[in-house]
Amino acid sequence: QVQLVESGGGSVQAGGSLRLSCTASGYTYSYYSMGWGWFRQAPGKEREGVAAIGRAGDISYADSVKGRFTISQNNAKNTLYLQMNSLKPEDTAMYYCAAKKNSYSGYVLFSGVTSGMDYWGKGTLVTVSS
Repeated sequence: QVQLVESGGGSVQAGGSLRLSCTASGYTYSYYSMGWGWFRQAPGKEREGVAAIGRAGDISYADSVKGRFTISQNNAKNTLYLQMNSLKPEDTAMYYCAAKKNSYSGYVLFSGVTSGMDYWGKGTLVTVSS
């Protein structure tokens, strides 16, 4: 059974930084053939894609986080990261990692919510105060 477990959330002041981690386990499909993404959902808002890494190592970011967030992987540890710098109050949300077989980053980022990812974590809360 596939499990994605997020960690690293917390409360920070605007301008601060956090690094989120997502550790994957229990799957047989090749980690390298998956598309991986970070998504977030703020109270009263729809879930949205934040950053994604595709099966070819391609990377995509939402415009709202470009230049501030960095997505990366440690393949040996089956771990996905999201380094978040210059955080803003509008970044406050529950952050989820997710994976989809055989996908590129653009698809994960822009279609993952509506078309469905194969696996989701339970989320980690990020709160940014002004």
